Amino acid sequence: MSGRLIGIDHGNKRIGIAVSDTNRLVVRELTVIQRTTREADFALLTRIIKQEDIVGIVIGMPYSNAPAEVHTHADTVRLWMSRLREHTTLPMIEWDENLTSADAVDLARHLRRPPSAPLDDLAARLMLQSYVNALHEGLAESPEDHQRNKS
Repeated sequence: MSGRLIGIDHGNKRIGIAVSDTNRLVVRELTVIQRTTREADFALLTRIIKQEDIVGIVIGMPYSNAPAEVHTHADTVRLWMSRLREHTTLPMIEWDENLTSADAVDLARHLRRPPSAPLDDLAARLMLQSYVNALHEGLAESPEDHQRNKS
């Protein structure tokens, strides 16, 4: 599989965006979207997807061990994903984002970012890089294969 992937770190206030190269080897942070309205957020996201020639979406999933009856951030992200599907037909896949925020703090320090700067794009970069590494090691399926297998 080839083609650029977008990595999304969903947050209540911001959405971190990262993109891969067409060979899905290298990932770079792209931007942080300051959340406003759902429609504005999706419009901006679909514009980025088109501009970057994206062929698949990888969404960071904050898995937790909370009891099933507790509403988790993962539930919120899955609801958001279902709404995003109304705006794009691109294949989507969930990927574990646990620990990316802590690693993003270390990366931001290494990059000499100001302490007050958002880290969402770095978290998206780390999550997407983890995914493309697993993809190349045969430990993950591509968004395209995932979509085909669900059908």
